[in-house]
Amino acid sequence: MVKKIPNPIDVHVGSRVRLRRMLIGMSQEKLGELLGLTFQQVQKYEKGTNRIGASRLYQIAQFLGTSVQFFFEDISGDIVGGSQTSHGFAERDAAPYVMEFVSSAEGLELNRSYSRILDPRLRKRILELVRCLAQDAVVGEHAGLGEPAAADDDDDEDEPSSSARPSLD
Repeated sequence: MVKKIPNPIDVHVGSRVRLRRMLIGMSQEKLGELLGLTFQQVQKYEKGTNRIGASRLYQIAQFLGTSVQFFFEDISGDIVGGSQTSHGFAERDAAPYVMEFVSSAEGLELNRSYSRILDPRLRKRILELVRCLAQDAVVGEHAGLGEPAAADDDDDEDEPSSSARPSLD
Protein backbone atom coordinates (compact mmCIF):
# COMPACT_ATOMS: atom_id res chain seq x y z
CA MET A 1 0.00 0.00 0.00
CA VAL A 2 1.46 3.36 -1.07
CA LYS A 3 1.28 6.07 1.57
CA LYS A 4 -0.36 9.23 0.22
CA ILE A 5 1.68 12.40 0.73
CA PRO A 6 -0.42 15.33 1.99
CA ASN A 7 -0.72 18.40 -0.20
CA PRO A 8 1.62 21.14 1.13
CA ILE A 9 -1.23 23.67 1.14
CA ASP A 10 -3.34 21.34 3.30
CA VAL A 11 -0.36 20.92 5.65
CA HIS A 12 0.07 24.70 5.88
CA VAL A 13 -3.63 25.36 6.53
CA GLY A 14 -3.69 22.59 9.13
CA SER A 15 -0.65 23.98 10.90
CA ARG A 16 -2.31 27.40 11.03
CA VAL A 17 -5.45 25.80 12.52
CA ARG A 18 -3.23 24.22 15.18
CA LEU A 19 -1.39 27.50 15.81
CA ARG A 20 -4.61 29.49 16.27
CA ARG A 21 -6.19 26.78 18.43
CA MET A 22 -3.15 26.70 20.70
CA LEU A 23 -2.90 30.50 20.86
CA ILE A 24 -6.39 30.72 22.30
CA GLY A 25 -5.82 27.71 24.57
CA MET A 26 -8.42 25.42 23.01
CA SER A 27 -7.94 21.65 23.02
CA GLN A 28 -8.42 19.40 20.01
CA GLU A 29 -11.25 17.76 21.93
CA LYS A 30 -13.06 21.08 22.40
CA LEU A 31 -12.69 22.09 18.76
CA GLY A 32 -13.86 18.65 17.68
CA GLU A 33 -16.87 18.93 19.98
CA LEU A 34 -17.79 22.32 18.50
CA LEU A 35 -17.47 20.90 14.98
CA GLY A 36 -19.23 17.62 15.76
CA LEU A 37 -16.03 15.65 15.15
CA THR A 38 -13.62 13.50 17.14
CA PHE A 39 -10.29 14.90 18.25
CA GLN A 40 -8.66 12.39 15.88
CA GLN A 41 -10.37 14.08 12.95
CA VAL A 42 -9.09 17.46 14.17
CA GLN A 43 -5.60 15.92 14.38
CA LYS A 44 -5.86 14.78 10.77
CA TYR A 45 -6.92 18.27 9.70
CA GLU A 46 -4.02 19.82 11.60
CA LYS A 47 -1.48 17.45 10.05
CA GLY A 48 -2.88 18.02 6.56
CA THR A 49 -3.68 14.31 6.23
CA ASN A 50 -7.33 15.19 5.59
CA ARG A 51 -8.27 18.21 3.53
CA ILE A 52 -10.52 20.82 5.13
CA GLY A 53 -13.49 21.78 2.96
CA ALA A 54 -14.47 25.43 2.50
CA SER A 55 -17.56 25.32 4.72
CA ARG A 56 -15.68 23.46 7.45
CA LEU A 57 -12.80 25.94 7.26
CA TYR A 58 -15.30 28.77 7.66
CA GLN A 59 -16.73 27.06 10.77
CA ILE A 60 -13.25 26.55 12.20
CA ALA A 61 -12.45 30.23 11.65
CA GLN A 62 -15.65 31.20 13.47
CA PHE A 63 -14.93 28.94 16.46
CA LEU A 64 -11.29 30.08 16.65
CA GLY A 65 -12.24 33.75 16.37
CA THR A 66 -10.29 34.56 13.24
CA SER A 67 -10.76 35.04 9.51
CA VAL A 68 -10.44 32.35 6.87
CA GLN A 69 -7.55 34.36 5.41
CA PHE A 70 -5.53 33.72 8.60
CA PHE A 71 -5.08 30.09 7.58
CA PHE A 72 -3.40 31.12 4.31
CA GLU A 73 -1.08 33.80 5.72
CA ASP A 74 2.66 33.24 5.38
CA ILE A 75 2.16 30.58 2.73
CA SER A 76 5.26 30.01 0.63
CA GLY A 77 5.19 31.06 -3.01
CA ASP A 78 6.70 27.70 -3.96
CA ILE A 79 3.73 25.89 -2.45
CA VAL A 80 1.15 28.12 -4.13
CA GLY A 81 2.88 27.93 -7.51
CA GLY A 82 3.14 24.16 -7.23
CA SER A 83 6.92 24.28 -7.48
CA GLN A 84 8.55 21.96 -5.02
CA THR A 85 11.86 21.71 -6.77
CA SER A 86 15.28 21.95 -5.22
CA HIS A 87 16.89 25.36 -5.03
CA GLY A 88 20.41 24.00 -5.39
CA PHE A 89 22.73 25.41 -2.79
CA ALA A 90 20.39 28.24 -1.79
CA GLU A 91 19.51 28.34 1.87
CA ARG A 92 16.08 27.00 2.69
CA ASP A 93 13.53 29.45 4.01
CA ALA A 94 13.53 29.26 7.81
CA ALA A 95 9.93 30.50 8.15
CA PRO A 96 8.28 27.03 8.02
CA TYR A 97 10.60 25.76 10.75
CA VAL A 98 9.97 28.80 12.89
CA MET A 99 6.20 28.47 12.46
CA GLU A 100 6.39 24.78 13.27
CA PHE A 101 8.29 25.51 16.48
CA VAL A 102 6.13 28.45 17.52
CA SER A 103 2.98 26.40 17.00
CA SER A 104 4.30 23.53 19.12
CA ALA A 105 3.31 23.34 22.77
CA GLU A 106 6.94 23.90 23.81
CA GLY A 107 7.41 26.89 21.50
CA LEU A 108 4.15 28.47 22.54
CA GLU A 109 4.97 28.09 26.24
CA LEU A 110 8.47 29.51 25.70
CA ASN A 111 7.03 32.53 23.90
CA ARG A 112 4.35 33.13 26.52
CA SER A 113 6.84 32.86 29.37
CA TYR A 114 9.42 35.07 27.66
CA SER A 115 6.86 37.78 26.90
CA ARG A 116 5.87 37.90 30.59
CA ILE A 117 9.41 38.99 31.55
CA LEU A 118 9.05 42.73 31.96
CA ASP A 119 12.70 43.69 32.57
CA PRO A 120 14.25 44.39 29.14
CA ARG A 121 17.78 43.78 30.44
CA LEU A 122 16.82 40.36 31.76
CA ARG A 123 15.10 39.50 28.48
CA LYS A 124 18.25 40.48 26.59
CA ARG A 125 20.42 38.35 28.90
CA ILE A 126 18.14 35.35 28.41
CA LEU A 127 18.29 35.82 24.64
CA GLU A 128 22.11 35.96 24.82
CA LEU A 129 22.11 32.77 26.92
CA VAL A 130 19.95 30.94 24.38
CA ARG A 131 22.16 32.12 21.52
CA CYS A 132 25.26 30.83 23.35
CA LEU A 133 23.61 27.49 24.06
CA ALA A 134 22.53 27.15 20.43
CA GLN A 135 26.01 28.03 19.24
CA ASP A 136 27.56 25.44 21.57
CA ALA A 137 25.17 22.82 20.20
CA VAL A 138 26.16 23.64 16.60
CA VAL A 139 29.87 23.54 17.47
CA GLY A 140 29.38 20.12 19.10
CA GLU A 141 27.58 18.80 16.02
CA HIS A 142 30.31 20.07 13.69
CA ALA A 143 32.97 18.46 15.86
CA GLY A 144 31.36 15.08 15.17
CA LEU A 145 29.72 14.84 18.54
CA GLY A 146 26.19 14.63 17.10
CA GLU A 147 23.71 15.48 19.82
CA PRO A 148 24.77 17.91 22.54
CA ALA A 149 26.27 16.12 25.50
CA ALA A 150 23.88 15.04 28.24
CA ALA A 151 24.34 16.25 31.79
CA ASP A 152 27.36 14.63 33.43
CA ASP A 153 26.38 12.45 36.35
CA ASP A 154 29.94 12.17 37.69
CA ASP A 155 30.72 14.06 40.86
CA ASP A 156 33.63 16.21 39.67
CA GLU A 157 35.18 18.14 42.49
CA ASP A 158 36.36 20.95 40.18
CA GLU A 159 32.88 21.88 38.99
CA PRO A 160 30.36 23.56 41.25
CA SER A 161 27.18 21.65 41.82
CA SER A 162 24.01 22.83 40.07
CA SER A 163 22.76 24.20 43.39
CA ALA A 164 25.87 26.41 43.63
CA ARG A 165 25.35 27.90 40.18
CA PRO A 166 23.81 31.37 40.05
CA SER A 167 20.18 31.59 39.07
CA LEU A 168 18.61 34.13 36.73
CA ASP A 169 16.04 35.19 39.33
